[in-house]
Amino acid sequence: MTAQIEIDSVTKRYGAMTVLENLSLSVKANEFMVFLGPSGCGKSTLLRMIAGLESVDEGTISINGQRIDTLPPGKRDIAMVFQSYALYPHMTVSDNMAFGLRNIGVPADKVSSRIAEAARMLEIGHLLERKPGQLSGGQRQRVAIGRAIVKEPKAFLFDEPLSNLDAALRVRTRVELAQLRNRVKSTMIFVTHDQIEAMTLADRVVVMNNRKIEQIGTPMDIYLRPASRFVATFVGSPTMNFMPAQISEADGFAVATLSDGSRLQTGVPGRLLTRGDHTLGIRAEAIRRTGDDEHSATTGTVEVLERLGDRTLLYTRLADGRMIVAEDIGLSRVSIGDRIGLSLDGQRAHLFDADGAAYHAENSGHG
Repeated sequence: MTAQIEIDSVTKRYGAMTVLENLSLSVKANEFMVFLGPSGCGKSTLLRMIAGLESVDEGTISINGQRIDTLPPGKRDIAMVFQSYALYPHMTVSDNMAFGLRNIGVPADKVSSRIAEAARMLEIGHLLERKPGQLSGGQRQRVAIGRAIVKEPKAFLFDEPLSNLDAALRVRTRVELAQLRNRVKSTMIFVTHDQIEAMTLADRVVVMNNRKIEQIGTPMDIYLRPASRFVATFVGSPTMNFMPAQISEADGFAVATLSDGSRLQTGVPGRLLTRGDHTLGIRAEAIRRTGDDEHSATTGTVEVLERLGDRTLLYTRLADGRMIVAEDIGLSRVSIGDRIGLSLDGQRAHLFDADGAAYHAENSGHG
């Protein structure tokens, strides 16, 4: 049985400091949901409240219609995987995985079959008789995940489980987790500050900032149609380019006039915009270097080249002193110091008002 988790108007305080405020969220059964946000935004606190490791000051948390925020952790039928592996060093891998089951009186034959199945899923069958000190960091993390799997819980909670691994191992373990998610049909919530982990693993991402939820959506919804300037800044690498713009309207759509006088026809309907100042936001892949015979929206001087193999990022200084990042082909012939023309794709541009709210083209495929 899997869990549908309902978080309703939850608030958490530590003394006079509020860390989560009136937060509501629904996690579907069998969904892999990622809580993404910077340090201190409340994502781990929310996870620990679901697990029962932190109390709820206001609001309720329910699983499958039953309120659980008043229950002790052991009664919630949830398994948690922490940033630290928390394995018993004197026990074998098999005994570490069995420990919790034996404590609650699960019959020995069921303990053995669950360990065997979890070991098969995680490909750690050959490690069962080793002790944690004989394992690599990635192997220890798989054992910690296996210890959660054998409990056959309604939901799994992962609190930044990859953050202690080196870069290469993080990539490998991230792929393993994605594969595991397809083999283990269960509700999973995963906390991270790493946008690549979120984009790789999530069915839906919850972007959190400053005690609240900024946006909930699929990874590509959030990338293509960020709800706020914060989301546009936090999700995507390189970060979105932002430029001040004067906004007018032509044929029902917003036209952005940049500081050098160049005009960009956007796909944002003018009727959506609020009064006041707006900022143009556009990702690097929507800005390309123009050829000598092409019209350029603006020009600038290349100060940094970032060669990534399949593409090259051009860090370009505009006439107003602003640096923006454009994208060129992997075998770009541009050199540092070159003055280049840039073409901006207005249909993929976003506008942000003074409060940071976002406005997009109505064609959802292009933000």
